[in-house]
Amino acid sequence: MAVDLGAILTAMVTPFDADGGVDEQAAVRLMHHLVEHGSDGLVICGTTGEASTMTDEEHLGVIALAVQEMKGRCTVVAGVGSNDTRHAVDLTERATELGADALLSVNPYYNRPNRRGIIRHYEEINRATNLPILLYNIPQRTASDLPNDLLAELAQLDNIYGVKQANPDNLAKVDGLRIYAGNDDLLADVLDLGEPGGVLVASHLFGTEMRRMVDEPEHRREIDDSLKDAYRDLAIAPMATTVKAALNLLGMRVGAPRLPYVELDEQETATVTALLERHGLLAAARAG
Repeated sequence: MAVDLGAILTAMVTPFDADGGVDEQAAVRLMHHLVEHGSDGLVICGTTGEASTMTDEEHLGVIALAVQEMKGRCTVVAGVGSNDTRHAVDLTERATELGADALLSVNPYYNRPNRRGIIRHYEEINRATNLPILLYNIPQRTASDLPNDLLAELAQLDNIYGVKQANPDNLAKVDGLRIYAGNDDLLADVLDLGEPGGVLVASHLFGTEMRRMVDEPEHRREIDDSLKDAYRDLAIAPMATTVKAALNLLGMRVGAPRLPYVELDEQETATVTALLERHGLLAAARAG
């Protein structure tokens, strides 16, 4: 499958307004900001986008908004994962109709199907679209792993294009699949493998630097080292909460997360504030 989704794909947070509804104006502002600061593509309604707390109407509405605003300017990858195969198929069909460029589909969580069940799940999703599908392997959330031999088997399905790999123990080339870093701290390793890039969260704040890791391989490890404190500090709470806090501190209003996520406490906020200060982002925001 001849596909170029780009290297820096930001798993975008979903801005919410004061009443907890989707803030479309803030979402559009954030989309443009991310693309202006290193992102080649946006992953809409993934984990960091809080898709698990959104209705299907909200979920598909944000995908439609991203396609309307950004199609042709960056790639739009729609999160369509579910632990209910029928629901995942429905989201897949509808995101395809809306005009997304590709789809991100996590393996079923909570249910913990066996290998045959996972294969059948993806066979049904594969039949529901003609778009490239990124698998998403994140065993710390799904309670089941997609080992590389299973990934290679799934790669035989026509539309399975790549995998967002969030299990560092599995980080290796897989025949028939492109590998995308599923954790920010895996980006340099994935690029060193000769693979395209990553589905990233720190790129909300450090997209320009992460883009340089792609464009300047001779400086890749130096840049990666300079961002290790960001990978660490943004992980002190669920990433949707820390990134939203950081963006709000920088004056890019994205609102609060939805329960069961909660806003950062005083100590966590101090950690994120210190990170932004160390990297000069707060000073730049004030000057701007």
